[in-house]
Amino acid sequence: MEKQGKNTGQKKAAGREAEAEAENVTYLLQCADGTLYCGWTNHLDKRVKAHNQGKAAKYTKPRRPVTLVYYEVFATKEEAMRREAAIKKLSRREKLELVAKNRQAGRFP
Repeated sequence: MEKQGKNTGQKKAAGREAEAEAENVTYLLQCADGTLYCGWTNHLDKRVKAHNQGKAAKYTKPRRPVTLVYYEVFATKEEAMRREAAIKKLSRREKLELVAKNRQAGRFP
Protein backbone atom coordinates (compact mmCIF):
# COMPACT_ATOMS: atom_id res chain seq x y z
CA MET A 1 0.00 0.00 0.00
CA GLU A 2 2.88 2.36 0.64
CA LYS A 3 3.86 2.03 -2.99
CA GLN A 4 0.43 3.27 -4.14
CA GLY A 5 0.69 6.26 -1.84
CA LYS A 6 4.09 7.16 -3.25
CA ASN A 7 2.87 6.84 -6.84
CA THR A 8 -0.18 8.94 -6.08
CA GLY A 9 2.03 11.58 -4.51
CA GLN A 10 4.34 11.52 -7.53
CA LYS A 11 1.37 11.90 -9.90
CA LYS A 12 0.09 14.87 -7.90
CA ALA A 13 3.54 16.48 -7.91
CA ALA A 14 3.88 15.89 -11.65
CA GLY A 15 0.44 17.43 -12.19
CA ARG A 16 1.41 20.54 -10.21
CA GLU A 17 4.65 20.85 -12.22
CA ALA A 18 2.72 20.57 -15.49
CA GLU A 19 0.29 23.25 -14.32
CA ALA A 20 3.18 25.53 -13.39
CA GLU A 21 4.72 25.06 -16.85
CA ALA A 22 1.45 25.59 -18.72
CA GLU A 23 1.02 28.94 -20.42
CA ASN A 24 -2.17 30.90 -19.98
CA VAL A 25 -3.14 32.15 -23.40
CA THR A 26 -5.86 34.37 -24.82
CA TYR A 27 -6.39 33.63 -28.50
CA LEU A 28 -8.38 34.58 -31.59
CA LEU A 29 -9.41 32.10 -34.24
CA GLN A 30 -10.66 32.91 -37.70
CA CYS A 31 -13.44 30.54 -38.68
CA ALA A 32 -14.06 29.20 -42.20
CA ASP A 33 -16.98 31.63 -42.58
CA GLY A 34 -14.71 34.60 -41.76
CA THR A 35 -16.01 35.20 -38.24
CA LEU A 36 -13.68 35.51 -35.26
CA TYR A 37 -13.78 33.50 -32.05
CA CYS A 38 -11.99 34.51 -28.86
CA GLY A 39 -11.10 32.20 -25.99
CA TRP A 40 -8.46 31.37 -23.41
CA THR A 41 -6.60 28.17 -22.61
CA ASN A 42 -3.50 26.83 -20.92
CA HIS A 43 -2.69 24.43 -23.79
CA LEU A 44 -2.94 26.39 -27.04
CA ASP A 45 -1.99 23.66 -29.52
CA LYS A 46 -4.38 21.15 -27.94
CA ARG A 47 -7.18 23.73 -27.85
CA VAL A 48 -6.83 24.69 -31.52
CA LYS A 49 -6.84 20.99 -32.47
CA ALA A 50 -9.94 20.46 -30.34
CA HIS A 51 -11.69 23.35 -32.12
CA ASN A 52 -10.83 21.80 -35.48
CA GLN A 53 -12.14 18.41 -34.30
CA GLY A 54 -15.43 20.01 -33.28
CA LYS A 55 -14.83 19.30 -29.58
CA ALA A 56 -14.05 22.72 -28.13
CA ALA A 57 -16.91 25.17 -28.58
CA LYS A 58 -20.42 25.08 -29.97
CA TYR A 59 -19.68 28.26 -31.92
CA THR A 60 -16.71 26.90 -33.84
CA LYS A 61 -18.01 23.38 -34.48
CA PRO A 62 -20.09 24.27 -37.57
CA ARG A 63 -17.52 26.87 -38.72
CA ARG A 64 -14.53 24.61 -39.23
CA PRO A 65 -11.75 24.66 -40.09
CA VAL A 66 -10.50 27.40 -37.81
CA THR A 67 -7.12 29.14 -37.98
CA LEU A 68 -5.19 30.67 -35.12
CA VAL A 69 -4.62 34.33 -36.03
CA TYR A 70 -3.68 35.95 -32.71
CA TYR A 71 -2.62 35.08 -29.19
CA GLU A 72 -1.17 36.63 -26.03
CA VAL A 73 0.56 34.76 -23.19
CA PHE A 74 -0.07 35.61 -19.52
CA ALA A 75 1.40 34.51 -16.20
CA THR A 76 -1.97 33.63 -14.68
CA LYS A 77 -5.29 32.19 -15.74
CA GLU A 78 -7.05 35.24 -14.31
CA GLU A 79 -5.05 37.61 -16.53
CA ALA A 80 -5.83 35.53 -19.61
CA MET A 81 -9.54 35.46 -18.72
CA ARG A 82 -9.60 39.24 -18.19
CA ARG A 83 -7.95 39.79 -21.57
CA GLU A 84 -10.44 37.44 -23.22
CA ALA A 85 -13.30 39.49 -21.76
CA ALA A 86 -11.68 42.72 -22.97
CA ILE A 87 -11.13 41.38 -26.50
CA LYS A 88 -14.72 40.16 -26.68
CA LYS A 89 -15.85 43.73 -26.02
CA LEU A 90 -13.85 45.03 -29.00
CA SER A 91 -15.53 45.63 -32.33
CA ARG A 92 -14.75 43.34 -35.24
CA ARG A 93 -12.64 46.11 -36.74
CA GLU A 94 -10.57 46.44 -33.57
CA LYS A 95 -10.05 42.67 -33.44
CA LEU A 96 -8.90 42.67 -37.06
CA GLU A 97 -6.46 45.49 -36.19
CA LEU A 98 -4.95 43.25 -33.48
CA VAL A 99 -4.56 40.48 -36.06
CA ALA A 100 -2.97 42.87 -38.59
CA LYS A 101 -0.47 44.21 -36.03
CA ASN A 102 0.41 40.62 -35.16
CA ARG A 103 1.10 39.83 -38.81
CA GLN A 104 3.19 42.97 -39.24
CA ALA A 105 5.29 41.86 -36.26
CA GLY A 106 5.91 38.58 -38.11
CA ARG A 107 4.06 36.28 -35.71
CA PHE A 108 1.68 34.88 -38.34
CA PRO A 109 1.72 34.64 -42.14
